[in-house]
Amino acid sequence: MKDWIGNNQSAYATLGASNHSELERVNNDYYATDPKALEIFLDKIEEDGIRLHKNIWECACGEGHLSKVLESRGYKVWSTDLVDRGYGNGNTDFLKSIPDSWCGDVLTNPPYKYAKEFVEKALEVTRIGTYTVMFLKIQFLEGQGRRELFKKYPPKYVYVNSKRQVCVRNGNFDKYGNGTGTAICYCWFVWQKGFNGEPIIRWI
Repeated sequence: MKDWIGNNQSAYATLGASNHSELERVNNDYYATDPKALEIFLDKIEEDGIRLHKNIWECACGEGHLSKVLESRGYKVWSTDLVDRGYGNGNTDFLKSIPDSWCGDVLTNPPYKYAKEFVEKALEVTRIGTYTVMFLKIQFLEGQGRRELFKKYPPKYVYVNSKRQVCVRNGNFDKYGNGTGTAICYCWFVWQKGFNGEPIIRWI
């Protein structure tokens, strides 16, 4: 009998409940994003004339893999995470954070179990015109609940990675970072608060 987590022998391991494919899911769904994935994305949106705002909240920062890339590009990054992993402000639950308003963008690879809630929270606390950028599997486009999310908050852009990108369990790139066997297609979903048009699909 299959469970909802799956294992490396099941379809659920590659396409199921988790945002990631390797083995069993880890505690707090911690899968660190390969910094190269963000580098490629930032290069592409800059080519397209899109510039993120100077202040960015990385609200599931882990060990800082994405935050460090953003900082190297000149962004001012506020890094928080539910778990203290030795980087940024740990023990900070983004979904329970209540800033009056965040004057900047939100960019993260959220724990997939709560991805919809992360999107909704980000769009709640940010200001009109700012961006919410989430690194998610392409299957995030599916589902009745998320259909309602997209009706209310359509993304302005969806950037599809033509080449498979890697998210590494527990941030252990030495052990899991070669990407062998990954079946997940990841996308960068970009919301701009106040946008209410048809999403634009682009490829990286």
